[in-house]
Amino acid sequence: MPDTVRQTLTLWRAFVPQWAFAPLSGEGAARFGGRWNPVGAATIYAARELSTAWAEYNQGFVQHPALIAQLDLKQAALADLTDPQILSGLAMPDDIHHCEWRMLLDAGKVPPTHHLRQRLIADGFDGVVYPSFMSPGGTCVALWRWNGKGAPRLDVVDPDGRLPKTRASWV
Repeated sequence: MPDTVRQTLTLWRAFVPQWAFAPLSGEGAARFGGRWNPVGAATIYAARELSTAWAEYNQGFVQHPALIAQLDLKQAALADLTDPQILSGLAMPDDIHHCEWRMLLDAGKVPPTHHLRQRLIADGFDGVVYPSFMSPGGTCVALWRWNGKGAPRLDVVDPDGRLPKTRASWV
């Protein structure tokens, strides 16, 4: 089993403002699938740096409006795939971070990141730390389990209660 990150992490998440009332849902990723999750599997994608969250959200294209929230993650078992030794221990090549996951999904194939996800979940991991594709030097987190029984704790930092509690603010 590879080393894990189990300290409290500050993460940044950029997401569509319409979902301001549900910053911890992971349902957007479940609806469309992603680099580290198949369609139907709720996943939180966040970054360890604010600038990386912004770059990943926009994917280098049009600068869409976004809500950016700070998150605190506690006690997550994360496989740090930015460490070449951990990738080697998993018998994974460094180029897994460059797999064309979207093209593979569109072709009805399973990306290697999804296969690795299944292995890591079976080994008790809650998610992964991986290098940003859109922000060289930045790091991202994909979280598969949070806020359930026995799962790590993920909280949005909103000390003044500014985030809406329901969808009604978008009517």
